[in-house]
Amino acid sequence: MRRGLVHVLAWLLATSAAVTLSWWGVHTVMAGTAYDPPRALPITAADDDPTTQGSKPLASATSRPPSPSPTASPRPSATAAPTPSRTPTPTPTPSAAATGAVRAYDTDGGRAVFDLGDTSATLVSATPGTGWSMQVWKTESWIRIEFSRSTDRVSVFCTWHDGPPQVQVETY
Repeated sequence: MRRGLVHVLAWLLATSAAVTLSWWGVHTVMAGTAYDPPRALPITAADDDPTTQGSKPLASATSRPPSPSPTASPRPSATAAPTPSRTPTPTPTPSAAATGAVRAYDTDGGRAVFDLGDTSATLVSATPGTGWSMQVWKTESWIRIEFSRSTDRVSVFCTWHDGPPQVQVETY
């Protein structure tokens, strides 16, 4: 009986050590991979600048003067969404970027950040607000982000098919 108990105790000790070593190895390898939650860049609010409506540039060693604010409503296109019931004013946040001006647009449904170049744009990030979901569509000449919650919809359109990139925010 005593001998069987020693064998069970030795087996438990060896199994515990193997499980601990395996967990530690997998945890070490998986740290910093796609399984970690994404990290967002901090954006802080400004107190003084009325042109940015509560936003200020991100700090950068390569910053340049801010570009003019983007137009609130780009030229209509064939891919226009349903007619909006109201159009909130976008909140541009200029920042330094190698290819253009990085601008953020805060809406009721979330935040969309674009890198606006001279002839095209790229989506930097899109983050839905609490309780909102999000979908993103991309083509060679436009990007659309739709934030939705129940029957509420907010779309952020960035188009550049017939000129420089322009962003339009529509709520319906």
